[in-house]
Amino acid sequence: MKANLARPWLSKTGLLWLLVAVLAGHAHQAAAADRELYQLKIYHLKDKQQEDRVDAFLKDAFLPEIHKLGIQKIGVFKPIGNDTAADRRILVLIPYKSFNQLQSVTERLEQSPSLGSNQGYWTAAYDNPPYQRLEIIQLQSFADNIQLQAPPLKGPRAERVYELRSYESPNEKLHLNKVQMFVKGDEVGLFKRLGFNAVFYARVMAGSHMPNLMYLTTFENQAARDEHWKTFGADPEWKKLSALPEYQHNVSKNEQKFLYPTAYSDY
Repeated sequence: MKANLARPWLSKTGLLWLLVAVLAGHAHQAAAADRELYQLKIYHLKDKQQEDRVDAFLKDAFLPEIHKLGIQKIGVFKPIGNDTAADRRILVLIPYKSFNQLQSVTERLEQSPSLGSNQGYWTAAYDNPPYQRLEIIQLQSFADNIQLQAPPLKGPRAERVYELRSYESPNEKLHLNKVQMFVKGDEVGLFKRLGFNAVFYARVMAGSHMPNLMYLTTFENQAARDEHWKTFGADPEWKKLSALPEYQHNVSKNEQKFLYPTAYSDY
């Protein structure tokens, strides 16, 4: 008799925990949905001719078309010293609100008559390609309150320095620890206080170097960049954060690329 009386109580408890789990799952999905997605396309080019063809395609066809589809703030960059590099590159940063939007926009671009008729790029012959290889890195912003920002730079565009940094970790756990250092440790806040003008902070969700996180900071010129990092290294808050035991050994490789925005980039 006692066992029968207990069953309704257990059933209600089970339902309560089920409801809590469902609500928690919805909250997690909502939080993830609020995080922005970034696609970083890197064109690898063998010479000036290929560079000019990709430039023309991006400027005259791709950016106007993707703007029509509601995607704004497209960044187009080239490495400083690109004209003398053996592997010339053009980097395109595209923000998306969700994977569904990324898929939808990609499909519509592939079916676009204006892109499809582009002879220098889209319909180029197999033995005369517009690039050597196209590399794509898929990223997701750290949190819903850390999203893409257009930098408030005022100086000449040709002098601006955009610094793209990547931090590879020994394993997934230490990668998450490095992300936590930026978010909960407030390394992001430190960069903001010191005026680094960050465009984005993001985890690499798919790419050739993982686990990894990347971020892009901006400066008026090289001298400003160097002075900012000098101030950063001497900052007491950074010294305290970087010395915490829980944040040790979470990076195995750090790379930085110095970029400048093209004349047709949105920022």
